[in-house]
Amino acid sequence: MQGGSTGIGYGLKYQARCISDVKADTDHTSFLTGTLSLKEENEVHLLRLSDGGTELICEGLFSHPNEIWDLASCPFDQRIFSTVFCSGETYGAAVWQIPELYGQLSSPQLESIASLDGHTSKLRCVLWWPTGRHDKLVSIDEHNLFLWSLDTSKKTAQVQSQESAGMRHYLTGGAWDPHDFQMVSLTCDSSVQLWDLRTMKKTDSIDRAHVRNVDYDMKKRYMLVTAEDDSGIHIWDLRKLKSPVADLPGHSHWTWTVKCNPTYEDLILSAGTDSAVNLWLASPSIHDHSVQDSSLTSQNRTEPLLNSYNDYEDSVYGLAWSSREPWIFASLSYDGRVVVESIKHHLTR
Repeated sequence: MQGGSTGIGYGLKYQARCISDVKADTDHTSFLTGTLSLKEENEVHLLRLSDGGTELICEGLFSHPNEIWDLASCPFDQRIFSTVFCSGETYGAAVWQIPELYGQLSSPQLESIASLDGHTSKLRCVLWWPTGRHDKLVSIDEHNLFLWSLDTSKKTAQVQSQESAGMRHYLTGGAWDPHDFQMVSLTCDSSVQLWDLRTMKKTDSIDRAHVRNVDYDMKKRYMLVTAEDDSGIHIWDLRKLKSPVADLPGHSHWTWTVKCNPTYEDLILSAGTDSAVNLWLASPSIHDHSVQDSSLTSQNRTEPLLNSYNDYEDSVYGLAWSSREPWIFASLSYDGRVVVESIKHHLTR
């Protein structure tokens, strides 16, 4: 099914790549996004969906000293988030706190909680403990994995352990397993590596070239989804890694990112450099799963593509499902356009 966007738009002043759901905000559907400008002071925008769901409101606009390549919201405190940033050829990562807003748009400066120092190669991303309050963070650069202990009250971050993936591998990102908090998946140029944080050792790998992004199915243990440049989207059972258990076509150009819905099984978003966002139902037999997921309209469905949102004018790099309202997602294209969409019409009442 093809369709243009019927969503709610918001324009950033500069180019951008990353957007994050504010999971800890239980009162609003909120997103954080940051810009990627070479010459200008960059910005972090706190966006909230209005009560009627008809408008994206900027609740806070904050200056950020460098171009933002990764942004992730803290799962237990809505005012805390992390960024990976670049100044020239130097990369860094930090944890920030949003000041109390009191309704004003032009807010005070972001408060630095901690710097994640110690990386010697290009930083890729920061991963937060998947759910609930915890002091653990993971940071990933091209060659290394760092496990941190973060104390937000003392404003300190200490390295608990670190390990090299090997100079032959160039890490590009990763995801933290929400079902087994000791496991993370790391993407690199030639494989997806599975790591155990207790031993800081690789336990297994999926040999695939040009994997851009990975995400875990929040509802199904052992299920991992990968996005690959040319060969689309693959769904893996971590207990049997020789071949994927399902494939989706992906995009007409590079498939850049995938995100599994936090509530509905087998519901996947993908985005790519073909300027499109695709909504997939990975399994036509989804009504055979749990009662909570039986609301997905899948009767007699053989085509996994539920909808393609294809009216973007630039590559789409950022995707985020709302944890509070899981039928809502936000997308971000490189030209700084944020669009929030509802998929309620794909769900039965």
